[in-house]
Amino acid sequence: MIRSVDYDRDSECAPSRLGRLASPGFLAAAARVFLFSVVAMLTVGASVFAQEGAIAPGTVITLKNWQNYRQFMPEGMQALFKGDYHWAFPPDFQMVVGPTHSYPLPAAYRENTERYSKNVKIRTLPNGGLTIDGYVAGQPFPNPEAPQKGWKILVDLWYSYVPYLICGFQDFWLVDRFNNVSFEQGVQVYRRLTHISDAGQPIVDPLAQGVDYSEYIELVLPEQSRYLANLTFYYDDLTKPEDTFLFIPALRRSLRLSSSARCSPIIGTDYAQDDARNGDFNGGITKFQAKWLRDQNILVLTTADVENWNKLENLYPQVFFPSPKIGKWEVRNQYVIDVRRIPALAAGYCYGKKIIYLDKASFLGSWTDIYDTSMRLWKAAPVENLAREVPGEGMQMAGNNILITMYDMQNNHLTSSMLKPGHNQQCKSYQGVDYTDVHRYSSVTGLSQIMR
Repeated sequence: MIRSVDYDRDSECAPSRLGRLASPGFLAAAARVFLFSVVAMLTVGASVFAQEGAIAPGTVITLKNWQNYRQFMPEGMQALFKGDYHWAFPPDFQMVVGPTHSYPLPAAYRENTERYSKNVKIRTLPNGGLTIDGYVAGQPFPNPEAPQKGWKILVDLWYSYVPYLICGFQDFWLVDRFNNVSFEQGVQVYRRLTHISDAGQPIVDPLAQGVDYSEYIELVLPEQSRYLANLTFYYDDLTKPEDTFLFIPALRRSLRLSSSARCSPIIGTDYAQDDARNGDFNGGITKFQAKWLRDQNILVLTTADVENWNKLENLYPQVFFPSPKIGKWEVRNQYVIDVRRIPALAAGYCYGKKIIYLDKASFLGSWTDIYDTSMRLWKAAPVENLAREVPGEGMQMAGNNILITMYDMQNNHLTSSMLKPGHNQQCKSYQGVDYTDVHRYSSVTGLSQIMR
């Protein structure tokens, strides 16, 4: 039997026990137990917080604790933490987590979604692919659900809001397996000509001529590569293959690439033609099937210090990945889809699948993991859409303030790029040049003017 002690009545026991409680050894042990309990409580608290789908602002993720947060990471990000490939985060790597931000889509895009989305219908093509009829502007499927939920999400990505005109200088760093770095700079002019959702703009540009979207990039550096240009048209008729033209300075003329050359690199980078739009998906929605895998909260970088985001020294030099000097990461809810060529067009295609993470608020891609035909991880492509003020539209993740890196995990090279853009009417006199000229930057005839 255990006898309880009443210190008020047991005068002999009370002083001796109080003495032992006050001894230095006992106090030190008690302090250790207390500190251990606090650490344990904090650890459990952080774990519970993570299990609930969030990470506490102020959390610092490192190589020592990253596995506590792996549920918030795409496979490619986990691979960079693990260090099993040539490309890996350095020992001093840190990700600082901040609060999650909200960036409402432009009013015109939301209004067009409400007005026109109910008319969008899916139609099956003879080759087994899918297309849509009745699309005008805005988000085609504002609440993607089964059937064909994954493909509806892919269509929403394809028609996600971007300013109707984006111009600017894009810097590229190309790193080989020996860590040799070369530099390129290009002028980029991306233009939406149909399905426009910007205030004060027509839904269809009078000069569209059946083109939905045009992508133009011309190298200006280094001098030996100057004038090399890539121009691609995506048509409003989704069943019409895209057209890509490559201007060759040595020939002083342009060549039309085969419609099957979608795996060819763009101006010598690690981006294929099918990767060009923000580094995630540029393949044409009728050629691909998509399966919804899950909804997942992942770490995304959307805010940046305006003075520091585009400084090379603020990237980890080994992997060209943002350091905490650029900004804090946040947890954002994503759709995760598995995108593959339809069976009728899969033979000879370079990729087996793409796992794309799309931000559920903006429908922009946040990360893409690309697999070869044997379904081994081939490329990992984080896309940091850093929110930027778009004139007349407010702060947008689609401001094309972008940090993108394409890691080739199998061939041990990478391409990292930063885009410093202007938007819409800003392009009228961006850097002293009028990039609003459709004939010069969104037509084949404009390629003939490059070296004049």
